[in-house]
Parts: sequence; structure tokens; C-alpha cells
Amino acid sequence: MNKYQHTLEKLENNTAKRSITLVIEGALIGVLAGLTAVLYRYCLTYAESGLYAVLNFIRGNAGVTALWFAALILMGCIVAKIVKWEPMAAGSGIPQVSGEVRGYLDQSFWRVVLAKFTGGTLSIFGGLSLGREGPSIQLGAMVAKSYSRLRNYDKTTEIGLLSCGAGAGLAAAFNAPLAGIMFVLEEIHHTFDRTMLVAGLIATVCADFVSKIFFGQSAIFSFTTSTLALRYYWLLALLGILLGLAGAGYNFVMLKMQAFFHRLKKIPKEIRIAFVFVISGILGLTLPQVLAGGHSMIALLEHGKPELSMICILLVVKFLFSAVSFGCGAPGGIFFPLLILGAYIGAIFGNLSIHALSLPNDLLPQFIVISMAGLFAGIVRAPITGIVLITEMTGNMHRMLDIAVVSSIAYIIANLLGSKPIYTSLLENILNKQTELEIKESAEKVLVTYVIPFDSPVCHKKICQIDWQKNTLVASIERDGHTITPKGDTEILPGDLLMVLIGRQYYAADYAAYEKLING
Repeated sequence: MNKYQHTLEKLENNTAKRSITLVIEGALIGVLAGLTAVLYRYCLTYAESGLYAVLNFIRGNAGVTALWFAALILMGCIVAKIVKWEPMAAGSGIPQVSGEVRGYLDQSFWRVVLAKFTGGTLSIFGGLSLGREGPSIQLGAMVAKSYSRLRNYDKTTEIGLLSCGAGAGLAAAFNAPLAGIMFVLEEIHHTFDRTMLVAGLIATVCADFVSKIFFGQSAIFSFTTSTLALRYYWLLALLGILLGLAGAGYNFVMLKMQAFFHRLKKIPKEIRIAFVFVISGILGLTLPQVLAGGHSMIALLEHGKPELSMICILLVVKFLFSAVSFGCGAPGGIFFPLLILGAYIGAIFGNLSIHALSLPNDLLPQFIVISMAGLFAGIVRAPITGIVLITEMTGNMHRMLDIAVVSSIAYIIANLLGSKPIYTSLLENILNKQTELEIKESAEKVLVTYVIPFDSPVCHKKICQIDWQKNTLVASIERDGHTITPKGDTEILPGDLLMVLIGRQYYAADYAAYEKLING
């Protein structure tokens, strides 16, 4: 372990300084990522407005409609060229950020930013059912990475700034700073780090502030909810089960659709993606509400009273078109579209419950709101993030208990069905197509933090009894506010915060090994 001595001494001297630096620069990253997400949001907003303007203009004019379909084919080919030029710009962007944090990927930040902006804007202008939130997370992370490389920071600091940028991107996209930091901790890191919590929270708050300067302080959703009587809480249990099943089904279909398009690799990517753009053109003439992210669909629930049959049709078509849009590999996320699907499942369930049990009609928005969080928990498997996200997006904390009940049940059901979290599966798909990342031999060490769960296999074991990777060193243990210098006979307890030094060259493999070792 002598080769780690210098790094360990440097760590002990610079831990406080590193924390302060990360917090201060987290604010700067929040502003930069927030501005980037705001610009992306503007691009997509204008693209969607332009899409519906075109659809209104061409309606009833066969010649102009033919020109629009030709333009759609051209846009599909351009998007395919962009994705071939920078494959990391394809899809959501969240799995790519997760892979970067774990050391599996090393994205070219300027290529990703350029490709995501152009490809994402064209995809929305073409009507594909994709969201802005996943790309905003990736863009925020890439802005942070570019800043880190500009300052020539070490890998440990870069990972911290990447996380700040990712959370800031989500916060700016949804006006949800708490959900931004929770998403980073729950979905990307899968652990709790106090320094990351504080730095990330500052970044997300700054990004949210920037977003509100441009878009105002109104909540994303404007539903007015009522209180469901406790005697009807059994309905929430049924809804949670339904959403858990739907979440598992959603993941299954999305992954199968992605695999289907991959099997068509003998067909040029330009043709595959252009075909999806043509489908979008057909839907634009027949059912335009399902196009783009789904803002028109949520507006229909907020301000209109669609028939149950229309709600069912929109749900099915939106789901299938979202699967095709995402499966083809165009730049864009599934975050907002899945919330729309959850809202429509809630609308169907709410309508049926209200009619069957003679409940007040003003309970319908309640079912819509809690179903968004429930489906999110069933698909993403980050229930705390879902609860906080929907609370922030609606600006209403009074329904938190109902949201928590449904989200918890949906989470459990999806787990029992053996469905993996969607972003975990998507990252695995990316890695299966990638050659192993080559890391130059380096003396640099990466500092990683792990929180020991109460049911961890390493609980109540001594340091010397655990099979540590040969390229790592347990640098310190934080317990009850005190820092312990670990020795061979030091016992690991639930709640301990382990600071582990990992050789840069072995970071990806050792990171994965320790996640499995600690979490079981």
C-alpha cells in the first residue's frame, strides 16, 4: 500500500479544501448548466411550435403536404448522420452520464453538445415522441466536464462536477431543484454523499433560479387536486399495482423495440430513422396530439374533458409511438413522455373509479398526478425522486402521502416482476456495443464514497475479512460525525461512510465490483 501513501496524505490535507471547492464551483456549474438547459428548452419549444404551425398550414393542401413529407425524410436522414457521427448523442443521455460517472465511458463533450442540440431539435420539429429532460441532464454533465477539463481537475473532482451538472440540467428542465439532486444520488450514484448532496443542491438551486428568470415561477403542471377519503385508500393500492405492472411492461417493450431496430442494422440507419419521421408525418395528419414531448396531451387533461375512449386511444398511440421514436436511436429522452403515459393511465383509472363508486369528479386530477409518480417509480425505480419531482412540478405538497403510497407499491411490484430499472438496462445495451475503454497507465487515484446499507454483506465484518480489490485502499470511515482511520481489525457498521481510493486505470471494474460487494 506504499504507493497510496502520497495520495492518502494529500487526501487528508485537501479533503476540506476539495469540499469547499466543489460547493463553490457547484454554483458556477449550476449557472452554466442551467443556461445550457434553458437554451435547449427554447430550441425544443420553438421546434414544437413550428411543428404545429406547419401541420396547420399543410392541412387540406396535398402539394404542400407532399413537400412536408419530403422534408421529414430529409430531417430523418440528417438526424441519422448526426447519430452516426456521435453515437453518444443517441437516446436519452442519462445512461451515458451514469456510464461516465462509473468510468465506463469517456464522451467528447463538444461533440455530444453539438449533436444533442441539432439532433434533438430536428427530432422534435419532426414530431418524434421524445422529451427534453434526459438530454438536459446529459448537456449539463457535458458542460461540467468541459469546465473540469479546462481547469485540469483530477478525476475525483470531475465526477463531482459531472454530477452537479447532471442534477442542474434536470432542475432547469423541470423547475425542480430537489428532484435534480435526488435523481443524482438515487439514480446515478446509488449512494448518499454529504458533500455531493450540498454541492449538488447548490448547483440545482442555481440552475432552477436561472430557469425561472427565463420561464417564470409557475409550476409545470396546473392541476388542482382534492383530498381522497381514507376509506378509499384501497384504490391507491390497486393503482400502485397497475402502475407497477405497466412500468415493467413499458421497460420490456422499450428494450424490445430498441433490440428490434438494432437487428435491422443491415438497413441503413438513415432509412430506419427516416421511416419513423414518416410515421410522425402520418400521425400529424390524423392524431397530432401524440407528437413531440406530449405537452398538448397534458393540456388536454388540464383544460379539457376528453371522452374516456379518446383517452384510451391517445394512451395506446402515444405509448407505441414513444417506443418507436426512442427505439430508432434518435436524440431525445423518455422522461416527459413516460409522465404523460402515467397521467393518462391515472385518467382512465380515475374515470372508472369515479363512475363505479360515485366519487366526486374533482378527484380526477388527483389520480392523474399520483399516477405520474407511480409510473416513474415502476419504470425508473427511483421512487423518492418521483415523489419529489411530481410534488415540485405541481407545486402542491398536500398529496405527498398519496403519491408515496402509489410509488412505493409500483416500485415493489416492478421489482417482484424482475424488471430492471430502465436506465440500468439502457446503459448495459450501450456497453454491449462499446469496446472496452482504454485508460492510459496513471498514478492518479479516484476517491469514491460508499454508504453501507443495514443489510449489506460487509456489515459487521472486519476490514481484513473483506475481499478488497488489489488496486484500492480504504482511506477513511466516517461514523457518527467522526473520522476513523481504518485498520485490519476495524469493524464495518451499517451507516458507515467509506472513502475508498481506486487506481484510475482500474476505476470502472473496481467501482462495479464494490457496488456489488457492498449492496449485495
